[in-house]
Amino acid sequence: MVDRLDQPRQRGLRLRPHYDPEAFGQLSERIARFLGTARFLVYMTVFVAVWVVWNALFPGEGKFDPYPFIFLTLMLSLQASYAAPLILLAQNRQDDRDRIQTDIDRAAAERTQADLEYLTREIAALRIALGDVATRDYVRSELQRLLEDLQQPQSPEPSDAP
Repeated sequence: MVDRLDQPRQRGLRLRPHYDPEAFGQLSERIARFLGTARFLVYMTVFVAVWVVWNALFPGEGKFDPYPFIFLTLMLSLQASYAAPLILLAQNRQDDRDRIQTDIDRAAAERTQADLEYLTREIAALRIALGDVATRDYVRSELQRLLEDLQQPQSPEPSDAP
């Protein structure tokens, strides 16, 4: 344990061993991933089959676990008693990661929604502003009309004199 100046000093002896929870969690996830594979099932099937065949068919003194296979049962129970907590620990870590990812996704969705609402308001404001601006087609049609008016021969205006 490294002494840090910003942390109080640990007093007395530590009776329990120190372990890195992150490293232990990563190890438990690797074990849990392996326990959930077809390879593990094949290995366990071969192991149990060899155990049973050896102890059932081997002659004389070579049998180390006779027929009810009590030692095999003990070994499988021990394996299961360690596998279950490791799997639960891996699931808890995955739940924590999922919760963090959900929070990140929710924050991103809120930002996206806010951006979408802002852009919607901006588009609405532009549409309103465009209603007051002369469009290119409108200006072109007005210029065309003025040009036609200028090209028509002007008839003399009647005078007001009698």
